[in-house]
Amino acid sequence: MAPSHQMFAVAPAQGKPSLSKGQMRLLAGKARWLFVAAEAGHPVVPTIALTRAAWDALQGERRSGASSLRNVWVTTLFRLVQPGQRPPELVVRTSAPRHITGLPPARTGITAPVNEDEATDPQRPLGKAITAAFASYGRPLSGLATAEEREARDNQLVIVQATAEGRLERFLTRNAITGRLGPVPLPGERLPALPSNTASLIETIDAASGQHMACVVAITGGVARFLSARVVQVSAGAQLEASVARVDSGVWTPAEAVRRFVPGQMPQLLHPRLTDDHRAIPVATGLGVSPGAASGEIVFTADDAARCRARGRHCILVVMETGPGDIEGMKAATGFVTARGGMTSHAAVVSRITGKPCVAGLRALQIDPENGVCKLGERVFPAGAHITIDGSEGTIYAGSLPLSRPHIGGALSRLLDWADDSRTIAVRTNAETTEAIRTALTFGAEGIGLARSEHMFFSGDRMRALRRLILSENEADRATALEGLVDYQAADYAELFRTMQSRPVTVRLFDPPLHEFLPRSDDDIEDTAQGLGLSVKALRARLRRLEEVNPMLGHRGVRLVITYPEILAMQIKALVAGVEAAMETQDEPVNLEIMVPFVTSAREVAWVKSRIMDIAGNAEVFRRGATLSFGTMIELPRACLRAGDIAREVDFISFGTNDLTQTTYGISRDDAPAFLATYHRRNLYDLDPFVTIDQRGVGELIRIAIERGRAVNPNLKIGICGEHAGETTSLRFFSGLEIDYVSCSPYRVPVARMVLAQSDP
Repeated sequence: MAPSHQMFAVAPAQGKPSLSKGQMRLLAGKARWLFVAAEAGHPVVPTIALTRAAWDALQGERRSGASSLRNVWVTTLFRLVQPGQRPPELVVRTSAPRHITGLPPARTGITAPVNEDEATDPQRPLGKAITAAFASYGRPLSGLATAEEREARDNQLVIVQATAEGRLERFLTRNAITGRLGPVPLPGERLPALPSNTASLIETIDAASGQHMACVVAITGGVARFLSARVVQVSAGAQLEASVARVDSGVWTPAEAVRRFVPGQMPQLLHPRLTDDHRAIPVATGLGVSPGAASGEIVFTADDAARCRARGRHCILVVMETGPGDIEGMKAATGFVTARGGMTSHAAVVSRITGKPCVAGLRALQIDPENGVCKLGERVFPAGAHITIDGSEGTIYAGSLPLSRPHIGGALSRLLDWADDSRTIAVRTNAETTEAIRTALTFGAEGIGLARSEHMFFSGDRMRALRRLILSENEADRATALEGLVDYQAADYAELFRTMQSRPVTVRLFDPPLHEFLPRSDDDIEDTAQGLGLSVKALRARLRRLEEVNPMLGHRGVRLVITYPEILAMQIKALVAGVEAAMETQDEPVNLEIMVPFVTSAREVAWVKSRIMDIAGNAEVFRRGATLSFGTMIELPRACLRAGDIAREVDFISFGTNDLTQTTYGISRDDAPAFLATYHRRNLYDLDPFVTIDQRGVGELIRIAIERGRAVNPNLKIGICGEHAGETTSLRFFSGLEIDYVSCSPYRVPVARMVLAQSDP
């Protein structure tokens, strides 16, 4: 756009503004709201705007002696003058799209230029004020700046206004807590007496901005003349209530309310969080891997957490890392702090399933269990001391800080229902316990995309049974161990199917990196040896034989059931028994999907499929209405590249993006926090690939797999079941792929519903 078009009247002294589409795209911050009010016919303090590019061009012309831009600028300045009156004193303000710390207050009392030359002279009052306003936006760009950065700088706005006459008053357009339409006084102030035209002005600004605004008006002769407005940050609950209210009043459509809601605010509605007025300084900072905040007394073991909970007290479990054996204590704790692990560590996954906050990757954490103390940052805390953790920010505070309650009510349900009206990609959940599943259903989950069968053994008796299986040295021992496991799993599956009714349930076959389920501490080894009827020495010998150099890439997934077919047979028998038990007590047919993990080739898939069908294919329950689908979890690069071969053998595939990211990058997801921060500081990685999907690497593998899979199997159902399926930026990427569903932790289901609705074309 020519510089001459970048100097224009936002709110002329007479008549309504007339802006081109290009000029309207330049409007930002105060200039935008002033234009909206003036275009709607509200009284507005006369205002003009110009861009940095226009001001720089004007100065360049002045030095060359030309006058065409000067004439345009002088004509624009006269749009501030009421017909038949003298030019008023002027006010110069910045007009940024969002609040920028350090921007100066308005420069007031500027005498209007007396001639054309003075109007452009940077040494005269008006020119000085405009130059200073542009300078306050920040330093000049470096030579490495991108074209987008240069364009944004050129388009920075400064507005010039006529000095307002009358009494200046301030107010909020909506209540900062309830979202009710105002006028409402600013915090700590009283609501001033406002003219009757204020109400319609508020309605106009509110409808256009869709945000809580702090407005300034000049009152003369019983009329409020709009002077300025800025966005006010309020709670997500207030924003939610305001969005629904705008729909109810006919200002917005339901689709517009969905489009304008910020999905990143959703965790504020679903989890407790620190109140905005707290002034506490963190004693330590790690990785925020599960949102929300919690306070409680420090405990160092899962048993202590269970005892604390039994006494009716809240506690924070502080440990080096968690494993399957800690699950009962994790259920009892209010939140977790771990020294090791990242976004996909055991603690992170369990905390997101249960909706509890977790701070992980606290590398400086030191625990002295003998003396019952730990060191967080530079401070030492004894067991029983109270701390507060923020799992959104990864911060830890001394003492118990005030928390706000989650905002789960009718407004959220209505907004999500509106989101579902436009969403075409289904949202499932990753869950296997009845409690987690019911939570996910409450949040609108449409099925289970990942039920991890090994997670069903996270309790005392079951853990012992699973360890007996893993530690068995021959087929006879394994057969004995498997007898008890069938009963456990069949009952669990039946309850899972009853809870889900006819919704799809994807059960992943055993995928335990064996080291996660084996005893590690001396006490645990002694207890396990006693339970198995072994000597401690014999058990330690077996544990040494099972040790793997890299267990995450070792004897797990499909490899486990191929080497031990009896484990596969046990699981399929348990699944069939679970389907039969559920069908006996419900009219809805069970919709079972069996998923094989960690595959690399179609031959592996075909081998497992044939044995599953030998057991389940002829089961009578599947002739009575229950359905059975077979698929694989794609989590290795080779599986992506050979997806065409694999697709011939399956009904569906689901991308496990946690392991796919790990194996594509060659980075341990649990160890990555130790060096990823350095990569970020040195601009080697823009984002943590375990938090936000790597679109150019991992994403490209997913695209290839989808293309090759659908080419040979057009009816192939495709899902995403990694933790990326609940992250905003990743979800927007997935929405552009030809997928059928995403599956995420229960508390991320509302986020996925909202983002996918906003991303739908």
